[in-house]
Formats: sequence, structure tokens, C-alpha cells
Amino acid sequence: MKNEIVIIDYGMGNLHSVSKAVEAVGAVPIVTADKKIIAAAEKIILPGVGAFGDCMKNLQATGLVPELIKHIKSGKGFLGICLGMQLLFESSEESSGVAGLGIFKGAVKRLTTEYKVPHMGWNRLKLKAASPLTAAADGSYVYFVHSFHAVPEDSNIITAVCDYGTEITAAVGRDNIQALQFHPEKSGGVGLKMLQAFKEWKL
Repeated sequence: MKNEIVIIDYGMGNLHSVSKAVEAVGAVPIVTADKKIIAAAEKIILPGVGAFGDCMKNLQATGLVPELIKHIKSGKGFLGICLGMQLLFESSEESSGVAGLGIFKGAVKRLTTEYKVPHMGWNRLKLKAASPLTAAADGSYVYFVHSFHAVPEDSNIITAVCDYGTEITAAVGRDNIQALQFHPEKSGGVGLKMLQAFKEWKL
């Protein structure tokens, strides 16, 4: 069906909020762990809350890692949200010895700042590079909840940052992959515009 967006259900995502937000922009959310549905999907959202190691363990236990990598390499649309962004990297200080999906080179590191951690609440985006999702969001406030952030080996994939006593990677992207450290589904109209852009993204 046109406008279907598959939301990966591996027991670690904020599925209800993401599903409702996808619905709000006129898309049809399909929340599933079914490999056949995932394989046929044109666009996928990988949400995630919790610990990096637990998320990878659940993805491996459900056999979804090869499906996700296949989807990403096929050139079809992919959006990672919060932990779903962090999982795209090779490793995380949160879960020593656990390998991530390794789509992007780099590691997820603990936030080091004079401010309170976790970084929880609204913060202002500063765009660094072109992105089909955040193009109209420079200076907009979006909602974060995290204690770790991605430090890519290639800084050119960083599409947006924010300041929290230190510069935080707020969004990354390359080719058919877009990922957001913040929660678009909790970021009001600004976040909905990003999900709308993901729905309408022509690849």
C-alpha cells in the first residue's frame, strides 16, 4: 500500500508514539518484527529506547540484523530515532564489547558536560549539512532524552548539532539513511514536518 512505513518492533522502541506520529502525517504505520514485511518495505523506521547492548541483543535474537542491513544497502529509505540512530555505529561506551550495526564508522560516547545528564528536554538545532528531513528546521527546538551521543569518524555525515555545554551530534545522514538523536514524535509540529518529509522522500 502507498505511504506505508514499517516501524521495527524488537521490544525496545517507543512504538505507540512513533506510530501515532506517522499516522498524523498521513502515512500508514506497520509495526512489525515480521521479516517478510520488513524485506518488502520501501521505508523503515528503527526506534529505540533503553540500553545499546539490550537493543542489539534483541535485534539479534529476533534475527532482524541481516534484514536491516539488507534494507539499508538496497538504497531504500531508513530512519533511525534516538537509540535507533546510535545502533548504526560500531560500538557504544554504554555497552562495552557489544558491536553495533556498523553502518557508520565511529562510536557512541557518554555525554561529558557541566550540565545535567541525561540531556532531557528541548534544545535548539543547528544545521551542519543538507538533509531531506531537517532542511527547514535550523534554529528549531526539538525534544531530547539521552545520556550518550554519536561521534562519527567522518564528520561530514553530521547534518545537525545542538549545544549542551558541549556540541552534540543531533542528526546524521548519508544517501538513503537519515537518523535523529532527538525524538521527532515528541517534537511537536517541527518533528511532524520531519516525518512528513520522510514519508514524501523520493529515493
